[in-house]
Amino acid sequence: MEAIVLAGGLGTRLAGRLNNLPKPMAPVAGRPFLEILLGQLRRAGCARVVLSVGHLHEAIENHFGAEFRGMRVDYAIESAPLGTGGAIRAALEQVSEESVLVLNGDTFLDADYAIMLRLHEKESAPLTMAVTRSANLARYGGVVIRGTGEGLRVAGFQEKGRTGAGWINAGAYAMRKDLRWPADLSEKFSFETDFLGAQIDALAPAAFPVTGFFLDIGVSEDLDRAQTELVPFLE
Repeated sequence: MEAIVLAGGLGTRLAGRLNNLPKPMAPVAGRPFLEILLGQLRRAGCARVVLSVGHLHEAIENHFGAEFRGMRVDYAIESAPLGTGGAIRAALEQVSEESVLVLNGDTFLDADYAIMLRLHEKESAPLTMAVTRSANLARYGGVVIRGTGEGLRVAGFQEKGRTGAGWINAGAYAMRKDLRWPADLSEKFSFETDFLGAQIDALAPAAFPVTGFFLDIGVSEDLDRAQTELVPFLE
């Protein structure tokens, strides 16, 4: 099992809390947040992770080096910001397996990633998206799900600002290494908007519903929540 973790975020909304660290290295209960994600991947059976890094990447490389608790760590370094899509496309060039997990480096999801990867391979989908329920769609925007049982598909998206409960993108994917990218994409692009949103009908991604704990540390109040609510997930 291989994984890509997008760890190049600028952390603009957390600038006053990061002390010259990249956002995935934000301290949570005395540890970098990224350690929690890598520990979760290791427990799921992941043997190798590619960290997609850019802003202040030296802090990440100096902390983790070439391995984390027996799991190999490699780096895809952006010389200039590529957006989430450009970063994923570049990191996929370092992947050797046919399918790979991709996680956002500022989001925790209590999911069984081994099961997610097996579902992805069973469905023969180019892409599988983890989705979770949210009490309020305003911050994240909604995900429209169609189908039943293991045949769930992502059929569309709802814009941010919409109120009420619903499904949201949980920031974790399983995808084929040979995922086809439209020829008109620039080097820098958003995976969520420029690729997923634009190609949703052709992709028909499989949906992997997750009921476990979900937390995005992108704003100060959620980074504060992480100090206690992520403690049960520490190794």
